[in-house]
Amino acid sequence: MSIDVKKRKKSGPWREVWRRLKQNKSAIFGLIVILTLIVVAIFADQIAPYGYDDQNLRARFQTPNGDHWFGTDNFGRDIFSRIIYGAQISLKVGLLAVGIALIVGGTLGAIAGFYGGKLDNGIMRFIDILLAIPSILLAISIVAALGPELRNVMIAVGVGSIPSYARIVRASVLSLRDQEFIEAARAVGASDTRLILKHIIPNSLAPLIVQSTIGVAGAILSAAGLGFIGLGIQPPLAEWGAMLNSGRQYIRDYPHMTAFPGLAIMVTIFALNLLGDGLRDALDPRLKN
Repeated sequence: MSIDVKKRKKSGPWREVWRRLKQNKSAIFGLIVILTLIVVAIFADQIAPYGYDDQNLRARFQTPNGDHWFGTDNFGRDIFSRIIYGAQISLKVGLLAVGIALIVGGTLGAIAGFYGGKLDNGIMRFIDILLAIPSILLAISIVAALGPELRNVMIAVGVGSIPSYARIVRASVLSLRDQEFIEAARAVGASDTRLILKHIIPNSLAPLIVQSTIGVAGAILSAAGLGFIGLGIQPPLAEWGAMLNSGRQYIRDYPHMTAFPGLAIMVTIFALNLLGDGLRDALDPRLKN
């Protein structure tokens, strides 16, 4: 027993998290799917057999075949290629939107939790106002005001996700700010900024990692929703939600136009949720054996 404990201590906490994550087959499946999507998005130009906007009107509405694995749309564009290029857009929106929410929300939550008092009350009332507005409606309002383009979609989705990160970081800061190691660091002259960045935030990473993983799934879904109603990424760029929107009027006669983009969204969200659940279990100290 003592030998096993010593080995785990030497391996470090993150290796222990990885060891426990590997035991979760569902999480590993989700991780493989996400890594595959990332590789596909990075090498889309080399993998896609056609360009995302290559049109061939003679090949319109083709069902899946040897030349077009997922068929073609109403403009004769290859759906398989467009889904591959759509992975670039979806992952970019998901990661950058979560990055915006994490930076802004994390900063607000850390300041509110660390200083408390009127500052905490003011920041959290602002967060409550954001929470009172459904995130998709807030995103629609922002995109409608700024215009439907990639940058604005990322901003809109990111702003809608700020409250969840602010609350998580604030809760972590409140539980850590009075700990002995924080008092010791303060006693040797550490500034407030150093206490937050060097001591509190690193000890709050576990819930943030889990929330970020699941948050990417929510951001991709929100971006697809905006694309579906015509407020997301605009043509000719390939985006899964916009592909669903363009194919819905042909769904009775050519269901493949909506089936494959819908499956791409479903598989991506499913994989991210599996990975997020696995990370939650691996990072939860109460589940360590």
